[in-house]
Amino acid sequence: MAEETKNNQISKSREANWPAVLFFIHVHLLSGYGLWLLFYEVKWMTLIFLVVLTLIAVLGVTAGAHRLWAHRSYQASTGLRITLMIFQTLAGQGSIYDWVRHHRLHHAHFGTDGDPYDYNRGFLYSHVLTRLRRLSPYQSQLISEIDMSDLENDPVIMVQDKLYWVLYSIIFLLLPLNAPLEYWDDTILSSVFVIGFLRYGLVLHASWLVESGICVWGLKPGEKCPPDSNWVFVLSKSFWPHYHYLIPYDYKSGEYGSYDSGCTSAFIRVFAALGLATELKTVDTVTVQKALADSARSKLPVQTCLEEAVSKQILHKEHYLCRG
Repeated sequence: MAEETKNNQISKSREANWPAVLFFIHVHLLSGYGLWLLFYEVKWMTLIFLVVLTLIAVLGVTAGAHRLWAHRSYQASTGLRITLMIFQTLAGQGSIYDWVRHHRLHHAHFGTDGDPYDYNRGFLYSHVLTRLRRLSPYQSQLISEIDMSDLENDPVIMVQDKLYWVLYSIIFLLLPLNAPLEYWDDTILSSVFVIGFLRYGLVLHASWLVESGICVWGLKPGEKCPPDSNWVFVLSKSFWPHYHYLIPYDYKSGEYGSYDSGCTSAFIRVFAALGLATELKTVDTVTVQKALADSARSKLPVQTCLEEAVSKQILHKEHYLCRG
């Protein structure tokens, strides 16, 4: 009680991060110029390279930072972890350690003053404005309490965290910017503004949607099946954001409004079939039905009943080969 009172007395106001404001203004303006060049100057190989790099970087965020490290949706071999670390570095989103810590804070205090991406403040705030502000003293206190021991015991994560700016300079800047000049003789402008700024702008917004997506695909106030009174949506795994925030460790939950579809889920299944991804976590419909029935009978919270039901769930060894 005393600890709660102490936390309530800590300031919850957030100050503008002016270096971030100036940085993102320039990124978006220069990305716009890169988009113009895309239609009038760049070679086809540069366009293909842009698409490939963007997809790889997004996979680093979704399959790596989000599903593997933030939610432990599956286990990955050392080789796969290193690959995903490289992919995530290509996204330019900061170290995996910092990304996961902020995302776990988001889940732990979802929809409250402790959530830096609070969806109650609208899409613009959740998607953009929050990136232009520093954490409040209250949020800084909460983030210091987030358990990161699993990542601290992962050498791949800690090496990236300690050498992030070296890896960033090589993987995010040097190699991608050099390729169009070195291998298919494109211009410096195309390399810098398309492969540099436009790529970064695209990856930024794809990554930001991981936290702000509930404003796009979630239920709005007054719509049918509100998650606080009707759990039918869980049975069909629809209304993705609410299912994801209820059961965040389901590897099938997509970042962009889907369930059991999309590149990231397919990526994880392919590597599971190769034996490089193991212990894929999911919740079948029968288990959800049992949890809902137990909740209705016992009057316990659905979350509590789900956790108990999932602990007793038995999945087929190669369940990832079956859709649904």
